[in-house]
Amino acid sequence: MPQLDTSTWLVTIIAMILTLFAMIQLKFHKYSYPLSPTPKTFKSTSFPTPWETKWTKIYSPLLLPQQ
Repeated sequence: MPQLDTSTWLVTIIAMILTLFAMIQLKFHKYSYPLSPTPKTFKSTSFPTPWETKWTKIYSPLLLPQQ
């Protein structure tokens, strides 16, 4: 049975990694990113809800005194 010649594997792997790196760099080069991003200001508006004016309290069974 003949032996597998692995002497060219290192060159093949390095060439593959360099090719993938170049392809990824070219892919990212197509995108344009803003040079100085500025945060957007959002105006918060509060709408009146019907339960804001009422007195409500929720009793949890765990908060009741032990009997």
